[in-house]
Amino acid sequence: MKIDLNCDLGEEAGNDEAIMPYITSANIACGFHAGNANVMRATIRLAKKYGVNIGAHPGWKDRENFGRLEMNVSAKETEAIVFEQINALAEIAKDEDVALTHVKPHGALYNQAAKDRALADAIARAMKRISVGLTLVGLAGSGLCEAGVGAGIQAAGEGFPDRAYNPDGTLMSRSKMGAVIKSPEEVASNALRLIKDGISFGGRSVRVETLCLHGDNPRAAENAKLLRETLMKNGIEVVGLKK
Repeated sequence: MKIDLNCDLGEEAGNDEAIMPYITSANIACGFHAGNANVMRATIRLAKKYGVNIGAHPGWKDRENFGRLEMNVSAKETEAIVFEQINALAEIAKDEDVALTHVKPHGALYNQAAKDRALADAIARAMKRISVGLTLVGLAGSGLCEAGVGAGIQAAGEGFPDRAYNPDGTLMSRSKMGAVIKSPEEVASNALRLIKDGISFGGRSVRVETLCLHGDNPRAAENAKLLRETLMKNGIEVVGLKK
């Protein structure tokens, strides 16, 4: 059994180098919700050092709320701002002699696109303008993954061992108690369950192809280390989506 282990990085949380040895894919903030050109370059170099796949992590232009506040943005404008962010990271990656492998929307953009097919399609169109070889990472079973498939690009269903879910398979709002899982042991246990059982999304069972850890979690490095060790002990191979 194989699984990709990704993490949201380049958000200046101070954990990036401690996390990088344990993951296979890095989702790098592209300057809108967090980060800047210098941070992007430094994070790409770290990923390259550890042989980690590099992906864009575009979000709403909302640093004050870390991109986690829902916004009313048209599909056309969404496509433009997502393209701008992916392209910015892709240019730096090219300068560092590496290529992007995937795109994973951030925060509110991710959650809105999981429910709003027009936004999801806009993200997929922006990706195709960069490269048809990019993989769209989205909430397993959601319209975000369906948009990738519909656009003719690869999609990977994502699970969150450090987050709690609603009964319908969507992520529980961070405003609710218990939405963020803080215990590394519980994170590791949740990961095994997600890999084995998948996610019940809209009444159907959906397989998870990649697991996400949030780099801004105070125990992110500890979570990553224990999770990687737990997966290895259970005979689960951790490999990047493109490997």
